[in-house]
Amino acid sequence: MMFETILYSIENDIASISLNRPEVSNGFNIPMCQEILAALDDAENNAEVKFIILKAEGKIFSVGGDLNEMKRAVDADDIESLVLIAELVNTISKKIKKLPKPVIMVADGAVAGAAANIAVAVDFCIVSERTKFIQAFVGVGLAPDAGGLFLLGKAIGMSRATHYVMTGEALTAEKALDYGVAYRVCEAEKLEKTVEQLLKKLRRGSANSYAAMKEMVWEAFLKEWDLYAGLELDLQKKLAFTEDFKEGVIAYSEKRRPQFKGK
Repeated sequence: MMFETILYSIENDIASISLNRPEVSNGFNIPMCQEILAALDDAENNAEVKFIILKAEGKIFSVGGDLNEMKRAVDADDIESLVLIAELVNTISKKIKKLPKPVIMVADGAVAGAAANIAVAVDFCIVSERTKFIQAFVGVGLAPDAGGLFLLGKAIGMSRATHYVMTGEALTAEKALDYGVAYRVCEAEKLEKTVEQLLKKLRRGSANSYAAMKEMVWEAFLKEWDLYAGLELDLQKKLAFTEDFKEGVIAYSEKRRPQFKGK
């Protein structure tokens, strides 16, 4: 498969997936979601691959959903395409949790929206000191996607998760480390070295053990995923057809605060 929105490569025992839409701050659109899933499938099926690294090109890891695409969809009354993206990002998070191989995210810069929730889905998140995780959904009249509240609530607790998604306040790198969302925080120039240190540790272990551990995590904490995912998608569909969502997207394009009316 030819990749146009991501960079995908395999070197030794590592499959690297890099978001490659820096011109739109690596916003998720349908092709990028589909390409990420295809790359994850390839990495899972390649016996030589032991670890998967998820990273991004540019100064921002990802803003989450592509806001330019949201504006196009609102103008064209093509809300179904946005619903499909919500379904795809949830599938990405689930795929990461179900993968029998360790998945490592490396971030330097803002990680927002769906990307912030995928960050909770990975097994290890290594970030620079300037990285911030932002539940940006409330700003455009939406609710968390990519399994966000399901994962975040289990990771940091129900009350903390509720506070962050309702306020849209940024979770700093240090706070993410304190809460267990981030595995390591370091200076930007030390990210590569920090990843190598982790890989050195992981290579001492058995791939069979890691596969078993991930299956246990799923059964112990996440086996109700499909029930939650159905609710998440149903609510996203309802929100995508509201006037508040349209106002949120238009306000963003016009660089002003949205005036929500609960309609």
